[in-house]
Amino acid sequence: MSEPTLNYVTCPDATGGHRMACWQWGRPDAGHVVVCVHGLSRQGRDFDTLAQALCERSGGSVRVVCPDVAGRGQSDWLRDPMGYQIPAYAADMGVLLAQLQATTLDWVGTSMGGLIGLVLAGQPHLPFKLRKLVLNDVGPTISWQAIQRIGEYLGAPIRFTSIEQAAEALRLISAGFGPHTREQWLALTRPMLKPATDGSGGFALHYDPAIAIPFRRLTPESSAQGEAVLWQLYDAVRAETLLLRGADSDLFARETASAMTQRGPRARLVEFAGIGHAPTLVAADQVQTVCDFLLGAGS
Repeated sequence: MSEPTLNYVTCPDATGGHRMACWQWGRPDAGHVVVCVHGLSRQGRDFDTLAQALCERSGGSVRVVCPDVAGRGQSDWLRDPMGYQIPAYAADMGVLLAQLQATTLDWVGTSMGGLIGLVLAGQPHLPFKLRKLVLNDVGPTISWQAIQRIGEYLGAPIRFTSIEQAAEALRLISAGFGPHTREQWLALTRPMLKPATDGSGGFALHYDPAIAIPFRRLTPESSAQGEAVLWQLYDAVRAETLLLRGADSDLFARETASAMTQRGPRARLVEFAGIGHAPTLVAADQVQTVCDFLLGAGS
């Protein structure tokens, strides 16, 4: 397996700025760029399998860029935890997109990464144009019960004695990801860990626990207000859009997905049986679906 290169983008904020890490696959001069953005508590290496497939199947004509959103992975932690919200993430991605010099720009976003892409794609006056948008198990309406479920573990001060123990613990809270081989799950787990700083010799999760602070301040009322804004943005999307949904998802309701096929960009919907929230884009059928959409005839 080849390895991506690690680059950094400096993003402004009210406290002096921060660096956002970006994993890049493929030729650095390739004009067709696919940006892949992860979910709430994940990081950019989640897309290793998809990125390699896109580079290989495109014959080297695609560059895949996978950021670690602020506070995750190799990116800086923010001084002000209230910056851990979608508008600030979208602003960071705007800085990245402005630097990519893409001739063709596509977006793949899982959960939170999909919402960031939706916010960008729905803006009327951006200096770049998203050609194709993949929203992976997310839409403008998000189940309040799923938000509560995620809040139960997000930011918890967990320590692991080994990678194997961490893999098993993460598997339990990620049951919706569906079946994976041991090798696939370990590959998804390793980038989720960093050495613990308490002298235990064990491992901690890769992200700033403070990402949970604004998340836990969500209320049903504020969530409903955000939902209304997201629907307005979705209706303004002009990119060709593909929706992926885990058929058993507790976050992205079938009714929401159906509505998204009838309004805005009238997205095409593909569901994966036996999967909840969210497809990891590791299984062959999931990878094939995304590659066909981004690289298919007429691309």
